[in-house]
Amino acid sequence: MAVVRPFRGLRPESELAAKIASLPYDVMDTEEARGKIAESPYSFLTVTKSEATLPEGVDAYSDEVYAKARENLINYVKNGKMKQDPKPCFYIYRQRMNQHIQIGLVATASVDEYRNGIIRKHELTRTEKEQDRVRHITETKAQTGPVFLTYRQRPEISSYILKLMAEREPVINFIAEDGVRNTLYVVDDPVQIQEIIRLFKAVPAFYIADGHHRCAGAMRVADQLEKEAGAKDVNAEYEYFQAVIFPDNMMEILDYNRLVTDLAGYSEITFMRAVEEKFLIKPVRKAYHPESRHTFGMYLAGRWYELKAREGTFDPKDIIASLDVSILQNNLLAPVLKIGDPRTDGRIDFVGGIRGLAELERKVDSGKFAVAFSMYPTLMQEVMAIADAGQIMPPKSTWFEPKLRDGMVVHLLEDLQ
Repeated sequence: MAVVRPFRGLRPESELAAKIASLPYDVMDTEEARGKIAESPYSFLTVTKSEATLPEGVDAYSDEVYAKARENLINYVKNGKMKQDPKPCFYIYRQRMNQHIQIGLVATASVDEYRNGIIRKHELTRTEKEQDRVRHITETKAQTGPVFLTYRQRPEISSYILKLMAEREPVINFIAEDGVRNTLYVVDDPVQIQEIIRLFKAVPAFYIADGHHRCAGAMRVADQLEKEAGAKDVNAEYEYFQAVIFPDNMMEILDYNRLVTDLAGYSEITFMRAVEEKFLIKPVRKAYHPESRHTFGMYLAGRWYELKAREGTFDPKDIIASLDVSILQNNLLAPVLKIGDPRTDGRIDFVGGIRGLAELERKVDSGKFAVAFSMYPTLMQEVMAIADAGQIMPPKSTWFEPKLRDGMVVHLLEDLQ
């Protein structure tokens, strides 16, 4: 049973939402955030990337960064830019990117269900990134951005969510600088809230699409506060974390492409011969985006090629080994280009599919990279099957778009003082 819980969201005044709501903290570096804040001083990056509001050179993990995040969050309330709803609500978050539409429920999900595997993960987390989220939640006393969850769609839930949208006007509705329309509805009717809770009880599991560090950080905060209290308080806000929950049929995973700086000592000719041992190679006339699983695009020396994994070079029954990211890693990146651990090897870089194949060409043509590989997107069914099996996907397997905006709704762990 999947638990969803309403909460008293802190949200922007409607007329300021477009200026406040921001892309997630982890899709840009400090200097990019500093530039965005200079362009839009109301940006919620002042909270989620607060080091960008301090002098250059400040350690992003220093005490003053987290204290500044708290100060900046309080100022949104003091200055009347954001207000907390007077009673617990659910929220409906609709995004439109080109022709793709996704509609999710903004709620709080149970830390206990994450502990017990009802909320399932597919990625490893890094200790330093978890600790950053722990510090941020602890100091701000808030979860300032949501975990991106999905579930196997149920028509009765989708129908009810659409009905609720049709019955009310949005409180937020704007097109962001990336062209994505972001729309938010408030559900504060007690009867409708109970119906949402009832419908979601039939959902057996949630799956983390994006936000593994936020989720792990929320659990560690709950562990810490339970220990300090000497008991578990099931009604405490820290026992829940903010999420936006989408049905799997509305999710869009884009390709997550690879670039490598050099050919590991091979010439172009000998490299092609090495690749040919495990892949069928066919030259193509233009930038190539794979159209099916187990095929890849390769851009080398100004030319595109289609690569197709040879039969017998991977186990089709192994849910990890049969992933395209695994096939490329195990049969080309590791044995040929000597990329051992793509998490730590400085010779490999990754580019989300939202930036297009032209970005791969640009980077290779610049001379900074020798070769690029375009990927067929990982399927949502693959992600959920791996999570169900309790296994972990290879790094950089998924790139979800559109990105959820931080600052649309904030989950406070206690009232701001």
